[in-house]
Amino acid sequence: MKTLNVLIKRNIKLFFKDKGMFFTSLITPAILLVLYATFLKNVYYDTFVSALPEAFNVSEKLINGCVSGQIISSILAVSCVTVAFCSNMLMVQDKSSGSIKDFTISSLKSSSLAISYYFATMISTLVICLAALCICLAYVAGTGWYMSTLDVIYLLLDVFMLVMFGTALSSIINFFLNTQGQMSAVGTIVSSGYGFICGAYMPISQFSEGLQKVISFLPGTYATSLIRNHAMNGVFKEMSTQGFPDEVVDSIKTSIDCNIYFFDNKVSIEMMYFILIATIVILLSVYVIMNIIKSKRVK
Repeated sequence: MKTLNVLIKRNIKLFFKDKGMFFTSLITPAILLVLYATFLKNVYYDTFVSALPEAFNVSEKLINGCVSGQIISSILAVSCVTVAFCSNMLMVQDKSSGSIKDFTISSLKSSSLAISYYFATMISTLVICLAALCICLAYVAGTGWYMSTLDVIYLLLDVFMLVMFGTALSSIINFFLNTQGQMSAVGTIVSSGYGFICGAYMPISQFSEGLQKVISFLPGTYATSLIRNHAMNGVFKEMSTQGFPDEVVDSIKTSIDCNIYFFDNKVSIEMMYFILIATIVILLSVYVIMNIIKSKRVK
């Protein structure tokens, strides 16, 4: 256990010591927030207003609260995974520099090395994503705040679980990488593609029916929906308080992926959590098995 703690601390220190990797990971959520607020806010605003019946008079604050909730949920859903890939690059760097050979030829167990990479990546990613969450909450407070304390607690839980998911996924993929070039290529693909397939950049409800069914098999879809539900729960409650018909509120939820359907069956919040937890367990199991097999081959 002592050796494991030393390795985890070593990996965390190296990540934060690498200014390029650290600041890239840190400013990514902030850049996304600026881009969303600058270019997509008006799109979300117009889409929301056009979906309302003409007889409805909705306050500017409520509309902004809905838009900002959608923006921050998209940012957090993407950042928790993409930042994990950046944080987990140390695993590949150790292979590329040859540092990992110093560990493998020693009496250090390969399982301890693998676990140290996972927990160090998870802790580093969590620090950055919690900072991103604080920035996002500050943005919501300045535009239209309707979240309760419980909603914020659920957002914290969602971020923590999504970080675990992103760390497990990046650990498996980075396991096969050995060079800086491979690392950069995978990072670019994940950064540009993950937001689309998880419904963060564009609501899944706007995709074709066939593509919606394909994406419904991806766990990232449900992670995005969880964050979106909790970021916008207060807004939906306020809509009901102001007299919005349940059908209108439910239609809005469906249009922005708060309601997710698996082959026409609505997926509950509890089931979303179950899918995400099950996925984390499966990915971690695969990561452990891969390292056990590698250890046996080395021996």
